Amino acid sequence: MTLAREHSRAIEVAGETFARQWGTQLTSRLRVVCGVGLESVQMISYDEYIATLADQTLMAVGSVENGRSTAVLQTPVELALLWVDYLLGGPGLRGVVPARELTEIETALLTDLVQSNLHDLRYAFAAVAPLDIKLGGFQYNPQFAQLVPASEPVIVLTYTIAIGDDRDTATLMVPAEHLLDALRAGEAASKSRAADAETEAARAKMHAGMREVPVDLTVQLRPLTVHPREILAMQVGDLIMLHHSASRPLDVVVDDKVLAHAVAGANGRQLACQVVDFEENER
Repeated sequence: MTLAREHSRAIEVAGETFARQWGTQLTSRLRVVCGVGLESVQMISYDEYIATLADQTLMAVGSVENGRSTAVLQTPVELALLWVDYLLGGPGLRGVVPARELTEIETALLTDLVQSNLHDLRYAFAAVAPLDIKLGGFQYNPQFAQLVPASEPVIVLTYTIAIGDDRDTATLMVPAEHLLDALRAGEAASKSRAADAETEAARAKMHAGMREVPVDLTVQLRPLTVHPREILAMQVGDLIMLHHSASRPLDVVVDDKVLAHAVAGANGRQLACQVVDFEENER
């Protein structure tokens, strides 16, 4: 399974934003400097994702899209217990408490912390897809956590969490369909806007070009119909009676269409005419 480069980059940017927010949130809540960095983004099957996790780990399971799909924020149990120690005002000594499932009080403390972290995903992934995750609970054994079909593709973001000199690996798993459908929809909308802009630019260019196309303009009297014999009998000096009243303006014609009317005159030595009105339907 391979992510398209543009999709991978969009998810990576969102993941980096979440890493910064997560680090700030942990530093504020635990009162100790924490750093979170994004290490990788990949698309694999859910079964492959589960195979990368330890036999015992903390999986914060949340619902996406009002329960239609499931997301997971996974951290080592040892790290979760360290967070609880800091939340209770302890010195944060690693390994003092052996890895185990959380107690009821520890679960309540961690639920509040993790839900705050998940809330930051909404802002971080706003440019990718709506990602409003509601925490449903914790699970500890990945092999028994059949949260989605084994072959279903998922997006896995891998993070490094640093507290002092210690480094831990955490992951965020989101159904690939949820993110990719939103990215494809955004691409389709962008292409549609680009196509509309291209069409409008072509239309404007055509209109601008039409203004520069030369056309023949004639000023003429009303036409007169005669018989061929009258044409053949025509001689120099003959007087032709026109059907054009002396008070009627001349027709200004473009492409056999009467565009306007004008009265005859002169401009210096050149004959000229002055437009007096337009044919509204032809303008």
